[in-house]
Amino acid sequence: MRFVAATMKHETNTFSPIATPLASFAIGRPSGKPPSGSEAIAGLTGTNTGLAAYIDLAREAGAELVVPVSGGAAPSGPVADAAFEYFSGAILDAVRRGCDALFLDLHGAMVTESHDDGEGELLRRIRALAPELPIAVSLDFHTNMSPDMVAAATVMTGYCTYPHIDMYATAKRAGRTLLRALKGEIRPRIVWGKRPMLTHTLKQAPSMQPMKDIMDKAMAVEAAGFVLNASVFGGFPMADIPHVGLTAIIVADEGQIAFAERLRDELLDEAWRRRADFVYASEPLAKSFAHAKTLEGGPIVLVDHGDNVFSGGTQDVMETVAEAFRQGLADMAVGPIWDPAAVKAMVKAGVGAKVSIKLGGRTSMPALGLQGRPMEVSGTVRRVTDGRYKVTCPMNTGITLDHGISVVLDTGTAEILVCSERMEAFDLGVFRHAGIEPTAKKYLLIKSRQHFRAGFEPIAKHVVLLSGPGVTSSDYSLFRFERVPRPLYPLDADMRLST
Repeated sequence: MRFVAATMKHETNTFSPIATPLASFAIGRPSGKPPSGSEAIAGLTGTNTGLAAYIDLAREAGAELVVPVSGGAAPSGPVADAAFEYFSGAILDAVRRGCDALFLDLHGAMVTESHDDGEGELLRRIRALAPELPIAVSLDFHTNMSPDMVAAATVMTGYCTYPHIDMYATAKRAGRTLLRALKGEIRPRIVWGKRPMLTHTLKQAPSMQPMKDIMDKAMAVEAAGFVLNASVFGGFPMADIPHVGLTAIIVADEGQIAFAERLRDELLDEAWRRRADFVYASEPLAKSFAHAKTLEGGPIVLVDHGDNVFSGGTQDVMETVAEAFRQGLADMAVGPIWDPAAVKAMVKAGVGAKVSIKLGGRTSMPALGLQGRPMEVSGTVRRVTDGRYKVTCPMNTGITLDHGISVVLDTGTAEILVCSERMEAFDLGVFRHAGIEPTAKKYLLIKSRQHFRAGFEPIAKHVVLLSGPGVTSSDYSLFRFERVPRPLYPLDADMRLST
């Protein structure tokens, strides 16, 4: 047997000013292109990733495995058409050369310059080329599901966690179901539905209510074998596109269809009943910092969720850092802040040099009417690193992250990590690789939403969420939604479901 497996992952924030060319999918690679073939297989084998699961399944099945491309980019603005065509072309060429099954590790919220639904367009093209090809798709919990995606896939599964610590397991669920179908044991069909809910990412996590009971039920039913697979998708709200919403996907064998339809409706109806609980109420920065100062012990993790890279943030908004300084916080580790120009200047100055620089605030956000505002900072250049470290926390375990050349600036009250490439702080290695021990600090001020919980929550004495400005703000009134389907909760708070 010959299998094709590929990864194409991007969560697109349509309000983000950060461009997404092909090079964004190949950070640190001189070729400017994502890996493929034996390089991709060697690099991801044994990691907590979807492709690693497909590699293992192919080996178990004794199948030849072809990996035409495997790449992902940090969330940002719409993907360049040239980048999308590169991924699409590579995957289609591999399918065209012949295969018995296709295994895709996708995100589910990719928007390109020309397509609102990048994954749907990719799958539509594949299905047009190979109408009968068995296709398994693993997806992110933040998928914005579309009819084109569902129509083209044979099997679909989604992450059951956020932070996403089940990437490998999710792809294995999809892959195992497809292998059973190849053997003729089952004939999978997809049953799905959606509710018009723009849920807040800070209230979506399946480990907490209101999502916990809903996801637990889906997982329990799948584990019991009443259906082949069951997934609930919280959706990605920072996308002004027609197919946002909360989705349930059930993969069922022929005799399970009626049960699957009832399960789908029960999951979605419960989510709709709890819709008000999926809304996050922001509070002023000054109030959050004042609360943080009353807390004893440490580390106290201060989470700036308005400028989160893994939701499309610029990672250089300085308002939360400036407020921390105004509030007199000390013994802090801050960052990483994305500012390649500042990194270059501090590297030139050299380790041990005393510098005064304008830090961050280099990116304006026209979609929100926000102008970038740098922060004047003085301190000593303590360390310069290559920005690379291997992830040890439960999310993306085993992969190497690359922040680009990075610098630690010591102001006396804070050690600020400044990086050349955007990447969320979710693993303690972000600080440790730069000689900062996070457990020794009173405060850790990072830019994240939920993924920080994978690495930072185990060491946190307290967690304080900071509603700073940026294109990942939880205040939807700041965004001009023009293309989402209306009515849509909570944009239309008094809406009723149509019957």
